[in-house]
Amino acid sequence: MISTGAVLPDGTDAILRLEEACLDGDLVTGLLPESGTHIRRAGEDAQQGQLLAHRGAIVAPGVIGLAAACGYDELLVLLRPSVRVVVTGEELLRRGVSGGGRIRDALGPMLPHLISQLGGTVRDVRHVSDREAGVLATALLPQCGQAAEASIVVVTGSTSVGPSDHLRPLLRELGADVIVDGVACRPGHPQLQARLGPSRRLVGLPGNPFAAFVAAHTLLAPLLAGLVGRGIPRLLTAALAGDAPVLAGRTVIVPVRWDGATARVMGDSRPASLQGAAQADALADYPRSAGRQRTGGQVGFIAPAPPPPGARIRWSPR
Repeated sequence: MISTGAVLPDGTDAILRLEEACLDGDLVTGLLPESGTHIRRAGEDAQQGQLLAHRGAIVAPGVIGLAAACGYDELLVLLRPSVRVVVTGEELLRRGVSGGGRIRDALGPMLPHLISQLGGTVRDVRHVSDREAGVLATALLPQCGQAAEASIVVVTGSTSVGPSDHLRPLLRELGADVIVDGVACRPGHPQLQARLGPSRRLVGLPGNPFAAFVAAHTLLAPLLAGLVGRGIPRLLTAALAGDAPVLAGRTVIVPVRWDGATARVMGDSRPASLQGAAQADALADYPRSAGRQRTGGQVGFIAPAPPPPGARIRWSPR
C-alpha cells in the first residue's frame, strides 16, 4: 500500500485507489487501471525554464502556490502603489444629508474602493479647504518624520481655473513637471497628471463625482498599471443600445451595462451624477463628431466588465 504523495516503487505503471479495490487476505482485486493512472511525475507542473508568470501578473494565491511547488522560497515583486487622496472643497459635508448650501462628499468614500479596484493602496484620505493655496500645499508636500511617503497623490477638485482652484498655480510654484493638462472629453476634461519628484506622481481629478470617476479610469488607472509593469488591456468595441449626445471636438463618456449582445446606456451621465455609474458595467466613449450616436452604432469601452457570451465585440490594441 502506498500513501498519497509517496515515492513509487521502481517499475510502477499505475495506481489502483484503495476505495476502488477489494482486499481478501493477501489478495487485492479491482479493475485494472490504464497505464499512468494516478501517477504524478516529477516536474510535470512546469518544465525547466518554463515561464511561470508574466511580468506584471498579479501575485494571486495560485501564483504563490505554483512558485512554491517549483522550489521558490522568495519572489521579487512590486508593491501596489501607495496613494494619498486629498479631497478639496469648503462646501463638502462628510456626514449627513446635503443642505444649507453644502453638499455631501461622495469622493472621499468612493475613491479608496475605486483605487483599490484599479490596483493601488490608499494610505490616507485628507479633506482640506479650498480657500487658501497654502492648505493644499501642506497636503501635497512630503511630511517630516514620515518613514514612507505615498507614491501618488490624488487631488479632487481644484483642477479647473476658478478662484478656488489652486492646484495648477501650486504645481508651477513647486516646479512640477505637468504631463497631462486637461483632456478633450466630457465629463472629466479638467483632469491632470504631474511629476512631483523622481518617485512621486500627482493626479488631479475634477470635483464632480462622475467626472472624477471617469478621470480615475482614464488617467489614474493607466498610471497605476504602469508603475507595477502591467500592460494596459486592449480596447474593445461593441454595439450600443440607446443614444446620447456627442459634442464636436470632445469624446463623450457614458456609463453602460451589458444587455445581451449589446451595451445599454445607463441613467444620468452628467458630471455630478453617479446614478448611471452605480448601475454600469463599463464606460463607453463616443467619438469626437457632431450629431448623436444611436442604437446599433459601434462604440469603444473603457474599463469594461467581461462581456457576456454572445456579445459581438472587436478587440484592438491601445
